[in-house]
Amino acid sequence: MSVSQRRVLREPGKAVVAFSFVAAIGLTLVSCGGGGDEGGDSKKESRSSAPTTNGEDRPSPPAAQPPSEEPEETLAEVKGGQELDLKITRAQRDAAGFLTVSGSVTNGSGNAWTAADWRGDERELRDNGGSIAGASLVDAAAKKRYLVLRDTQGRCLCTRFVGGVNPGATTDWFAQFPAPPASTKKVTFQVGSMPPAEIPLSEAQ
Repeated sequence: MSVSQRRVLREPGKAVVAFSFVAAIGLTLVSCGGGGDEGGDSKKESRSSAPTTNGEDRPSPPAAQPPSEEPEETLAEVKGGQELDLKITRAQRDAAGFLTVSGSVTNGSGNAWTAADWRGDERELRDNGGSIAGASLVDAAAKKRYLVLRDTQGRCLCTRFVGGVNPGATTDWFAQFPAPPASTKKVTFQVGSMPPAEIPLSEAQ
């Protein structure tokens, strides 16, 4: 029996302790090695299972819708000579004591329209050229007639049809009058040879 074997026999407790210590180290190394592999696989799985996205997969935002515009209400519409179509869409008082009437006129003829008979018969209105300066409002209940407002030089507060209105074309117009009293709820609009048109009055918002 060698000297080392005799030492082991004499000190068996130490040998067992040494063997246990070596075995524990081995198990720890094996455990750490296995854990590292599992962690790596876990990372690989999490990376491979994550959904891939690109520009084509992303939902596109909804297209913007243009705001809807409601057409203006037609208060009155009359048709007259020269195949004209006159519409009135507004007759509104304001706080300054004026009444603004506006709308559109369509030239349905095959010739240009110059509004010659709409400018009025008054001499001071002739400088306005083709315009709606000759329009008037009639308050039948109060038996009053209101003319288009004008400045000291005879220029009307109204639309001038410079160059006339081409065949098939539509153009907007306006005219300002002194406002009838609040008790007047409707008036009759007249211009040139067009038929009279009764229109309700509204107040400024």
